[in-house]
Amino acid sequence: MAFVSDSGVASGCSSRRIVRVWVDGCFDMVHFGHANALRQAKQMGDVLVVGIHSDEEITKHKGPPVFTEEERYKMVRSIKWVDEVVESAPYVTTIETLDKYNCDFCVHGDDITTTVDGMDTYQMVKDMGRYKECQRTQGISTTDLVGRMLLVTKTHHQRDESRVPDKMSIQIIGQDRQARSPYTGTCQFLPTTKRIAQFSSGIEPKPGDKVVYVSGAFDLFHLGHLSFLEKARSCGDYLIVGIHSDPVVNRYKGSNNPIMNLHERVLSVLTNRYVSEVVIGAPYSVTEDLMDHFSVDIVCHGRTAICADDDGVDPYAVPRKRGKFVLIDSECDVTTESLIERIIAHRVEFEARNRKKEEKERKLFMAQIEPRQQFEEPQQQSLNTMTGIC
Repeated sequence: MAFVSDSGVASGCSSRRIVRVWVDGCFDMVHFGHANALRQAKQMGDVLVVGIHSDEEITKHKGPPVFTEEERYKMVRSIKWVDEVVESAPYVTTIETLDKYNCDFCVHGDDITTTVDGMDTYQMVKDMGRYKECQRTQGISTTDLVGRMLLVTKTHHQRDESRVPDKMSIQIIGQDRQARSPYTGTCQFLPTTKRIAQFSSGIEPKPGDKVVYVSGAFDLFHLGHLSFLEKARSCGDYLIVGIHSDPVVNRYKGSNNPIMNLHERVLSVLTNRYVSEVVIGAPYSVTEDLMDHFSVDIVCHGRTAICADDDGVDPYAVPRKRGKFVLIDSECDVTTESLIERIIAHRVEFEARNRKKEEKERKLFMAQIEPRQQFEEPQQQSLNTMTGIC
């Protein structure tokens, strides 16, 4: 087994130096796209250090974040590939920052991040050869999630028609496939078994482990979910999370819920360091078969109201009868509903923020491709002349 000496050298299996990787960002409404970038970055080294920008810095360069900085710090710390978190990290990444935290290089996705003045925030580390890219996860973005939430709220401001988000304005901030920015505009997320395998721990419970089971929607994975899972994990050794299907969630939550589909919610939960295993499309009622199959020792539920199953039966009747049901208090007031309410309350600010971000990205993208187009067009015209194509 390798260990790290005071000199930062791994000893045992090899004598190579420990590689420390730096990743920074806003990590607003932390989702599985963020986590996938961190997973890829961790594969490039040994220790992953994540710098998170303050609310003040984000507001200056992009507009107000949805999550507070304290929420964002806690959410990123809970991602299983993260080793260290640096709070209030500078918005512009510099060599001085990398050196201060003993990081060899910086990793960022293959999209563009700019300051309020339109400058590439990673230009300094790029110029010094201490920058690497990872692949951006298609089909998910904070902008897209905000757009989905606004679609749910179309009737919330009927008394003030000027503040009702119409479908076209929402498409502009992320729902439309033809969005003006190639980075902010998203395509449909396509789940694969490979992605699930990349996120899964693949660890089985050890003999004697106390197995804990919880279930729910876990939509728009947030601090309330994180706090609940942390408490549930403390009740045992191996935590299994059952995630309800989209039709089941819609039955007990109504409206256009869930905001995220089943596969997106599964990946979000799998990123959490307290989670050992996930049951995809778990039954709403905890059955005897489920408890026996997974050798469940305890079933936990939080403070949310318990709705009866389709047949009017208590979904926790089986674990209650077995004396294995426990109510726990996450001591966190954040819910999916309160998160959506934040978006509604600050709809105008978020629309302005996302339009501003999109326009900056579009201009920078066009500035990059125009020189290439100017070079390629004469080449193509020359080729057409040689081949007789008019």
